[in-house]
Amino acid sequence: MEYKNLLVELENGILTITLNRPKQLNALNIETFNEINRVLKFADETNEVKAILFTGSGEKAFIAGADIKEFSNFSVKQAKQLSKNGHRTFRKIEKFKKPILAAVNGFALGGGLELAMACHFRIASDNAKFGQPEVNLGLIPGYAGTQRLPMLIGKGNAMELLMTGDMIDAQRAKELGLVNSVTTQEELIPTAKKILKKIMSKSPLAINGIIKTVNAFYNKNKNGFKTEVDVFGESFGTDDFKEGVSAFMEKRKPEFKGK
Repeated sequence: MEYKNLLVELENGILTITLNRPKQLNALNIETFNEINRVLKFADETNEVKAILFTGSGEKAFIAGADIKEFSNFSVKQAKQLSKNGHRTFRKIEKFKKPILAAVNGFALGGGLELAMACHFRIASDNAKFGQPEVNLGLIPGYAGTQRLPMLIGKGNAMELLMTGDMIDAQRAKELGLVNSVTTQEELIPTAKKILKKIMSKSPLAINGIIKTVNAFYNKNKNGFKTEVDVFGESFGTDDFKEGVSAFMEKRKPEFKGK
């Protein structure tokens, strides 16, 4: 499968998706959204894919935002459709049954930060910068930035970043809970893969259950507590649960099959 704006590599179960528009600082355009949807479909249907890593090409940017030139002349109707499509794509990332980590190098602004926030969690290089600068264009975020940012860093901190359009550095992002850890540029991808490798050693069914139940807490149409009861109970009927208990009793490492 060929992509114009993405570099895609599958190695040892980890599908690395690299946004690759370096001249545009990896800015998101409609074609890139289409390619992201294609690669997510591939990852969902391919058993060899156990986890996904999103990052950006080059040292300057993860994703510096949306491609402003592309939508500068959009009508109200076109803009609403653009936002709906972005919401749909990022919701796929958020609800994806396999773990997705964003390794943020350089600028993660606007749509770039929104994509990172849709991932299950984030780590950053020490040169990373985060922000939602849409207000400087007379806009608001269109890909759920006004919804996910308060969830991650609290209403007051989110309001300040959204209304000032300011950028914060990686250390401040860590203090706010926007990223889990900060590392050097050289260690960013190896660290991300190390974390994903550890997660991949766990039961795929349990990991999917965690994604499902945590997301349910933030879904106004779901009862997260009930979802947890259901998923917890269903876990007892899986081979992975039997294997996990047997391995614990026998003092060995479990070998989960995702069944």
